[in-house]
Amino acid sequence: MQPRIPIRQLTAISLLVATAAAVRVAMNWLALALVVPIYGVFVKIGLSEALTFTSGFAFGPVQGFVTGFLTIVVSDLFTWSGIWTPFIAAIVALIGLVAGIIRRFKMNPSTRFLGVSAIALITTSEVLQNVWFGWYMWSFYLPETSFSTVLAASLVDGLPSMITSVASNTLLFTIVVPRILRILKEWIPLSDKDSPNRGGNT
Repeated sequence: MQPRIPIRQLTAISLLVATAAAVRVAMNWLALALVVPIYGVFVKIGLSEALTFTSGFAFGPVQGFVTGFLTIVVSDLFTWSGIWTPFIAAIVALIGLVAGIIRRFKMNPSTRFLGVSAIALITTSEVLQNVWFGWYMWSFYLPETSFSTVLAASLVDGLPSMITSVASNTLLFTIVVPRILRILKEWIPLSDKDSPNRGGNT
């Protein structure tokens, strides 16, 4: 009986997780070393979301979700882990899940489509992270302040980080992701059930 996930696919997912986590940890350390206090902006430059999307689009929703979740959990072990880790990991992992769903309808996305996907997915992810952070601050540190006030402050404070994340990921989605997908397609041939003839653009 063959394993549900081929060995090559597991290897590829492991490499994607390791690469994304390593870059995230490195950017975190570099951000802490900067004299200019732009930590929240600088750490948004990385491969976490792009490689999570790549995994989901190449292998499926479950694999994409696992890639995103493990990337955040593993990298947080070497930086700042806490109550927020599983929540942020789940939010980022949703990018991989959605990527796997997109694959079912659009097998060969254009550069423009990837760019639009990046803007939509990263914006949604950043908003969800800021909403969660607002709830966290309200629940544990500012319970006397109205939730709407704390949430508004969280969304406003998170704008620079959101803009940085959307801009950097739009570039990565349109330049890096297609190249990695081509490499994965050559290394791990598509199965018959994943053939482009099933639907989407050919």
